Amino acid sequence: MTIITDKHCTSYHNPGHPERPARITLTQAMLHDQTELPLTWAEPTPANDEAILRAHTPEYLARLRIPRDFDADTACFPNIESLARNAVGAALLALDLARKGETVFSLMRSPGHHATRNKVMGFCYLNNVAIAALHARATGTKRIAVFDFDVHHGNGTEDILLNQPDTVFFSIHEHPCYPGTGAANVGPNCFNYPVAPHTPRKEYRERLARALMDLQQFQPELIAVSAGFDGYARDSLAHGSLEAEDFYWLGAELRQIGVPTFSLLEGGYSDDLPKLIFAYLKGLTGQ
Repeated sequence: MTIITDKHCTSYHNPGHPERPARITLTQAMLHDQTELPLTWAEPTPANDEAILRAHTPEYLARLRIPRDFDADTACFPNIESLARNAVGAALLALDLARKGETVFSLMRSPGHHATRNKVMGFCYLNNVAIAALHARATGTKRIAVFDFDVHHGNGTEDILLNQPDTVFFSIHEHPCYPGTGAANVGPNCFNYPVAPHTPRKEYRERLARALMDLQQFQPELIAVSAGFDGYARDSLAHGSLEAEDFYWLGAELRQIGVPTFSLLEGGYSDDLPKLIFAYLKGLTGQ
């Protein structure tokens, strides 16, 4: 199992903001200390314009360089473009490693799935998973599925991948909830599985299982996962009901599909995030 991370992704923060460096540092510490999973560590290199511009506009990239906050939740930090390019680079490295048969998880900030083609929002600056999906298709993958189990709808990924050939998007998320989208399917390739706030755990898991069944019907060659852990029962930013065992189950279900898969960290803001990620990794590896 390969974990992709670097020291730079914890270099920015906004005091009191839920998307904080400790999400990464505490998880790194736990993974270094554990003895159940043999891990290999890798560092990314920044993504170039060619990959990024498959998903975003030149004007979008230029906006990242203007020192002005994007919205109330998404600040403009020094060097944020460079830091976001590193997160994209981690996604592209994860893609490459998955194609070589490795199980891989990108433990990086910033997250990406709320970034639309032309709008920064929701703690997200560049859409890591959408960029990786489009890069995969441009470099030989014929059928790619993006599976997003973050509790918040991946509106940016949907915006970018809508109507893209040989590409499908599956999102299981709380609704109504931020960002307010995802109530129904969109276009021929974006499938949404809304879950009401405070849905019982069994029903929540049934929605996840249904989405995985539908994903398998697409028969993808490659699966990119937006792995958000904020559907956890004690996460402060939503009203989920999942437990660590459910994230283990998700990892195991994805492993059993039997196609190359790579996972990128999205949300997850509770102090239990390290153990939730660890449970998911154990499921992915069959431990």
